[in-house]
Amino acid sequence: MSDCPLWRERRFSTYWAGQAVSQLGDRVSELALPLIAVTMLHASAPVVGLLTAAVWAPNLLSLIVGAWVDHRDRKRSLLIGADLLQAVAVLSLPVAHAFHVITIGQLFAVALVAGAGGVLYQTAYPTFFVSLVRREQYLEANSLLSGTRSASFIVGPALGGGLVQLLTAPVAMLVDGVSFLVSALLISRVEVYETAVVRDESGDRLLRRAREGMRFLVHHPYLRASLACATTINFFGFVVSALLILFASRSLGLSAGVIGLAFGIGATGGLLGAVLASSAARVFGVGRVIAAGAILFAGPMAFIPLAGGTVWSRAAVLAAVEFVSAFGVMLFDVNLNALQTAVTPDDMRSRVAGAFSTVNYGIRPLGAIVGGVAGQLIGIGPTMVTAAIGGSLSFLWLLRSPIITTRTIDELEPVRG
Repeated sequence: MSDCPLWRERRFSTYWAGQAVSQLGDRVSELALPLIAVTMLHASAPVVGLLTAAVWAPNLLSLIVGAWVDHRDRKRSLLIGADLLQAVAVLSLPVAHAFHVITIGQLFAVALVAGAGGVLYQTAYPTFFVSLVRREQYLEANSLLSGTRSASFIVGPALGGGLVQLLTAPVAMLVDGVSFLVSALLISRVEVYETAVVRDESGDRLLRRAREGMRFLVHHPYLRASLACATTINFFGFVVSALLILFASRSLGLSAGVIGLAFGIGATGGLLGAVLASSAARVFGVGRVIAAGAILFAGPMAFIPLAGGTVWSRAAVLAAVEFVSAFGVMLFDVNLNALQTAVTPDDMRSRVAGAFSTVNYGIRPLGAIVGGVAGQLIGIGPTMVTAAIGGSLSFLWLLRSPIITTRTIDELEPVRG
């Protein structure tokens, strides 16, 4: 067993590099895709909400995909395939733009196909992760990976905003397409030992495994509470997410470059949160930090509609809100991901991940649709304030669960629900 820091271990550092490149590309697309709809195709709030929903709609099938993935031996190959699928979808946009045939229909198709690739990746990832790092490295690995994700939120939006202004939004999508190709290449170079799967040959095995994954999730005291908390955050978070770029562009009057800069500055809070997440857990306990992260993640969004004054003061409010929210989400994600990994048995990981994503990510399209419709009916500002309050109350799900009293990951063991 090596005593060197995890980031110096070749297998992990190779995967980490691929993840870093892919995350950077994702941040560009998250800004560019809705900007294509808003600035080039003049989409309304409900249409932007539906487009956001389309990205996450494939997660409704995560339960079935997870059950299928659980019985595949080569999870690394599935990660590579998922990256390639997403690359093809994203790269179709700059190609269509070059021939002046880009449409809102294509945006929806790209969102759905790329979303499906994301579902395949996230259901295969948990089993791959435990073959990549040791149990005592879970928190360190999650901190490093989350730190990279946070760094991508610093560089990516500013890069994306600049590329959109210089080259147009569809051309900026090239960055994300290439990033998926680089990620696939680097994952193909990561050698891991993957335990062979014992297959059940009964005729209804896929649906039965899917039911087992959902049953395990809803009866497990840790996983059930974490699911309820995360799902509440995601619903209200995507009410806001569906409207955020639209509000920043039209209501605050900010350009793509200024929006990207504000998001990039705000994302430094996520990097700080990723760095401090493990230390905070050691001082205050894993459960309390998860609860605090949930409140800090959602609550600040209520202040965005209060932005006013000059362009730069409006951008400063947006950046400050993003800073606190990003700090909170890293406290939440790093510790919750480590906790879930510690309490889930190896033979259930993909099924549990699929069941969790079906509910947790599957609620995101509903939140985005509600956000778009509510923004049209009652106004974007009131909708964002209401969603921020609702999301910040998600910590209440943790108070009657064993999560809130959990101090360290070391005290946890994989258990049946």
